[in-house]
Amino acid sequence: MSSTALIGAGGAVGLLLGPWLAATTVRLAARDATARPTAVRVVGTAALAAAAVAAAPALTGGRPATVALAWFGAAAVVLAGVDLAVHRLPDRVLHPAAVVCAVALLADAVVTGDRAALLRAVLAAAVAFGLATAARVLSPGGLGGGDVKLLGLLGMVLGWAGWGVLLAGVLAGFVLGALGSLVLIALGRAGWRTPVAFGPPLLAGCYVALALGGPLPIG
Repeated sequence: MSSTALIGAGGAVGLLLGPWLAATTVRLAARDATARPTAVRVVGTAALAAAAVAAAPALTGGRPATVALAWFGAAAVVLAGVDLAVHRLPDRVLHPAAVVCAVALLADAVVTGDRAALLRAVLAAAVAFGLATAARVLSPGGLGGGDVKLLGLLGMVLGWAGWGVLLAGVLAGFVLGALGSLVLIALGRAGWRTPVAFGPPLLAGCYVALALGGPLPIG
């Protein structure tokens, strides 16, 4: 299957997943299994999911790593939505995403022979998780537990793509988070001490770095 067809298929899958992802987002945020998303949320979630899932084959082509990035993309849409709503990154999304990404990247290393990328992903995940944990211990009011786990997941995905991509993604996430906070303050919707959701800018920064890195080579 051509790259264009794979990208189109990814977008279609994202659109089809949109209503379910939207429902999952509001239910996790409200901790209510009967909660239902608005039509606007369904449309917005479907559009974001289509872009996130289509980005996987656009970056990797047809290989096991595509599964990792596609699952990560769908999870990112839910994580960002929940974090924006209630400042929480649920383990029910983070843990499966970490497992699927790890297994898919392991399979990718076996198929492509690129074991260096797998080792880099493992090391990057460990370093990101360790540094985030240390930051939380030193400043408990900063990162939350979900942020620490998300940084570990981002370390795995971005580290697999490359050390430069990892650094760019984390930097972009911090910059976007700071800019978002300044915008909220300027609009009078937040103060200097108002807690803000850190997950969405980190996830956005991840995709900025992946996009700037371009298609990822095999081997």
